[in-house]
Amino acid sequence: MSLGYYRDTLGLRVAGESENYGIEQERLNNVFGARLRITALRAESGPGVELLEYLAPRTGRPMPIDTQSNDLWSWHIDMDADVAAADAAVRGRHYGYVSPGPVHGGPGARPWSLLVRDPDGHAVMLESR
Repeated sequence: MSLGYYRDTLGLRVAGESENYGIEQERLNNVFGARLRITALRAESGPGVELLEYLAPRTGRPMPIDTQSNDLWSWHIDMDADVAAADAAVRGRHYGYVSPGPVHGGPGARPWSLLVRDPDGHAVMLESR
């Protein structure tokens, strides 16, 4: 589900896919028996995003549905975006918002930002370029 979100809604492209497992992956993730499908996504420039799907073990827990931005476990990734276009795409596909919509940053800040959730519950801060 998140692949479609980042690819079709936010406009990233798939740059590579792999399946990783073994002792190095277990140590990297600190998860015994880890076997992952990794999908790398890229924009036109800047760093990319990797989606990790745990094929094993399947014991992970979902993000609590009532997670708030001020919870200790809360975090988000930052992405430059056309905030108006991203807002329309997110709203049109009925994805979740953390902020009430685009927010004006005020003096010295980015003009517009939008905090949304992907289908897996991860927060993404979209900021105007």
